[in-house]
Amino acid sequence: MSKLVRLSGVCAASVAALLLVAGCTVADGDNPSTDSSGSATSAVPASVPAGLEKFYEQTLDWGSCERFATPGDSPLSSSVDCAAVTVPVDYANPAGDTAQVVISRAAATGDRIGSLLINPGGPGASGLAMATQGSRTQLAERFDRIGFDPRGVGASTPQVRCLTPAEFDAERADVDIDMTPEGIADAEQDSKDYAAACVANTGTDFLAHVGTYEVVRDMDVIRGALGDPELNFLGFSYGTRIGSTYAETFPQNVRAMVLDGALDPNQDVVDEVVLQGEGFQVAFDAFVADCVSQRDCPLGSDPAQARERLQALLEPLIDNPADTTDPRGLSYGDAITGVQQALYSQQLWTTLRMGLSGLADGRGDALLSLADQYEGRNDDGTYSNINDAFNAIRCVDDPATTDRAEAGEADTRYREAAPFLDDGRGTGQAPLDLCAFWPVPATGSPHELDPQALADAGLPTLVVVSTTQDPATPYQAGVDLAKQLGAALITFEGTQHTVVLDGEPCVDDAVVNYLVYLKVPEDGLTC
Repeated sequence: MSKLVRLSGVCAASVAALLLVAGCTVADGDNPSTDSSGSATSAVPASVPAGLEKFYEQTLDWGSCERFATPGDSPLSSSVDCAAVTVPVDYANPAGDTAQVVISRAAATGDRIGSLLINPGGPGASGLAMATQGSRTQLAERFDRIGFDPRGVGASTPQVRCLTPAEFDAERADVDIDMTPEGIADAEQDSKDYAAACVANTGTDFLAHVGTYEVVRDMDVIRGALGDPELNFLGFSYGTRIGSTYAETFPQNVRAMVLDGALDPNQDVVDEVVLQGEGFQVAFDAFVADCVSQRDCPLGSDPAQARERLQALLEPLIDNPADTTDPRGLSYGDAITGVQQALYSQQLWTTLRMGLSGLADGRGDALLSLADQYEGRNDDGTYSNINDAFNAIRCVDDPATTDRAEAGEADTRYREAAPFLDDGRGTGQAPLDLCAFWPVPATGSPHELDPQALADAGLPTLVVVSTTQDPATPYQAGVDLAKQLGAALITFEGTQHTVVLDGEPCVDDAVVNYLVYLKVPEDGLTC
């Protein structure tokens, strides 16, 4: 069974796509302080929770983002500045230890409405570069666009760290496909060792407070420190979980919120992974249909044989990694990761086709490069902390599966949902997930949101965007999230992960009109 794929809206596969922003045509002359019915609105300053005044009222020291650069970072535009926001590690003990959440800002160029916080997903993805999103739209004119590295992530400190670069390279080279009792025991020992490394290098006190529960409270502190009476937010993928949790926690503090590539807060964790597998199978089938229509497709000319041809390319890597210019070679696990990485976006299908052709010739460079992008490996061999943060956050956000029968059933269901990833070694048994051995308890659990209660608490109409063939966050999750939030739903017909600010005028026009003018999209809008 393939490992759980991160839900990042800006995984390396789609960073370029999100930065290629087309101009939007939006209505002019409307007053951004009116709602969709034209009624006047007034922003009442949000109250500051007792005991947190010093955090909400702190003065930010804006300056060069180079102060916060981490290995592998691409330089941010000179028009973007950065600051560190101090937050309590434990909101139940605001007098205790503190953390620093680093934020970035591209200042509004015109008549400013306020700040727009933007999160790329993950969990664990750095968001500082998100301040440049929407630069060719009215978002740049009307908002200070704010990117941020959530607590424990990227430039924020303390940083979640578990493995050294050499240990991470070794973990990626290790092939964990043995579903015999001995293989399962070995895999679970690896998870125990990893959890112990996280404790040694990060500490349980901080690991216990890196979940979405704390991130949304950090966001409200950021809102207060920026001087905004209400929050404007654009969240991609896992960022939709941040957004829905903020809406649930601080409904009265929201002005406008767009959630793209949605997670359903009421979805069982195993169901979520299985549905993700189905999504990647759909994306793989779409890739195959495109590949076989072209000359020299490495998967042949018959779509019905594509899975077998893919496995024939991958199977030899179990015992013998493919040659690469990098001395590491291409492992079986990295080949799977590279394939999945390319399925996030049609823009990477050409790279995937070339990578599979190279593998057929005994070379693994292209797939290794895709896997390195996903894993956050820099050219100098160091790693971002996206994987360590991803594991730490997901293990406190939801309860772990500790029933071995349930783990085996989940493995079987995933193989059935994504047969292109099935190596044929399923036994009906599987190792427990890493989170079953995590050193701190979960702080969240699946639950259904009540749209009427949220509306009664002051939550305005939000916007959810869902793509029909999104490989990572299935379309139905967006439908369900919109229903639970009482939000407007924009449907995008396509095969990719997230779409807002990706150059689709139908989507972008509606989103910009909503964020700037509070014009709720028409019911049932499909692009």
